[in-house]
This record gives sequence, C-alpha cells and structure tokens, in this order.
Amino acid sequence: MLVLTRKPGEKIFIGDNVSLTVVEVKGDSVRIAVDAPRDVKIYRGEIYEAIIAENKAAAIAGDMKQLDGLKKLK
Repeated sequence: MLVLTRKPGEKIFIGDNVSLTVVEVKGDSVRIAVDAPRDVKIYRGEIYEAIIAENKAAAIAGDMKQLDGLKKLK
C-alpha cells in the first residue's frame, strides 16, 4: 500500500487515465474528485465489499440449486 500526503488542489495519477484530486480537507473528512474513463467502475469501499459479499452468496446458492437438481436425476 502506498500512503501519500496531499494538500487541497494536489493530484495523484493512477496509470495513464485515472487521476484523484484532493478537493477539500475538513476535520476528519477528505473530499476527493476522481477523473476516469466512463468504462472504469468506481465504488466506495463499503459498497464494493457489499457487492463482493452478495456475489459470493449468490454463487453458493447457485451451487446448492445445482446439487438439488442432481438429486432429482437419481
């Protein structure tokens, strides 16, 4: 993990097509602007973790349905 210190208005570049700009620092909060192509998916951390958890739960449920289908073939 790379940890950087930036002031408002300063940027961080990720690859050739993504940039982060510190917009504002207020108390314990930092506002960040993300500039990226439309095809790059950007999620807040808690949203991304929820998506991953839902995908895992759906995959497990799908596996169970396939097993139930196998039982019926006997």
